[in-house]
Amino acid sequence: MPSATQSRLHTHIVPAETAGGRVDAWLAARTGLSRVRIQALIAAGHVTCDNAPLSNASSRARVGMCLVVTEPPPAVTETLPQDIPLQVLYEDSSLLVLDKPAGLVVHPAPGHADGTLVNALLHHCDDLAGIGGKQRPGIVHRLDRDTSGVMVVAKTEAAMQGLVAQFQRGTIHKTYQALVHGIPRPSATRIETLIGRCPHDRKRMAVVQKGGRVAISRYRVTEVLEKAKAALVEVDIETGRTHQIRVHLRHVGHPILGDPVYGNTRRDRLLQIPFNRQLLHAWKLVFQHPATGQPLSFETPLPADFLQALALLRSPATDR
Repeated sequence: MPSATQSRLHTHIVPAETAGGRVDAWLAARTGLSRVRIQALIAAGHVTCDNAPLSNASSRARVGMCLVVTEPPPAVTETLPQDIPLQVLYEDSSLLVLDKPAGLVVHPAPGHADGTLVNALLHHCDDLAGIGGKQRPGIVHRLDRDTSGVMVVAKTEAAMQGLVAQFQRGTIHKTYQALVHGIPRPSATRIETLIGRCPHDRKRMAVVQKGGRVAISRYRVTEVLEKAKAALVEVDIETGRTHQIRVHLRHVGHPILGDPVYGNTRRDRLLQIPFNRQLLHAWKLVFQHPATGQPLSFETPLPADFLQALALLRSPATDR
């Protein structure tokens, strides 16, 4: 059996009875690796077909193909551990669930070389380095820097693959709470659009007519804040596109309060509340433990800044 510092080889010959499907899906079903992981290995040149590099993940699996997947050992992370406090909700040998505060960047990126959640995780977990990639070890999903709330982190490659598979199947359920401008009508609905890069500003996402990816959100109003012409809503997401909730709520005319990118800064100012970030909180996360299959559910309370804004919105403007 290969050691942790050796590559693993997966060699398969395509039989007639399973030929015809996409190569990435075919290999994922037989190697135990996620389809996303297989696609990344293909892009990196780690998959060969009949001794030649496979260049297209959507190629069809033909009868007699000899497919070899070279799974490299976990990369040594270049990110340094940092002693940053974490609010851990649950932890075992496979995974860790935490409550991410607003303002904490999830992984290193241009402009945020350190001081991230990944730096904190590397300090907290002795053996996290390389799980899922050296820049984002353990990161199964992410929250925007100024979005608070519950996240799950994988501590083993098997847990990473299991959690990624659940996200792909849509069996991980994520519910957010948000404060929005206006009072949504209807009070509950499903939003399905394509989301892609904004054609006028590549740093932003937008609802697009073509070229984007399907994004599905469901919202329901849980409290009407009549005096402030605002509302507290819960949002469930069926897909996980970049900035999905922020884009969808803007699209239906109810942007999130305090959102500097997709919000309404003029209406923010009229409310006379000091917003330091978009008031979006990842409230609830439900999934199956990737090792045991046990159903797990976690909720995180609204943070202090969110509660303060909510209290002010409930009061008449003259009381502020």
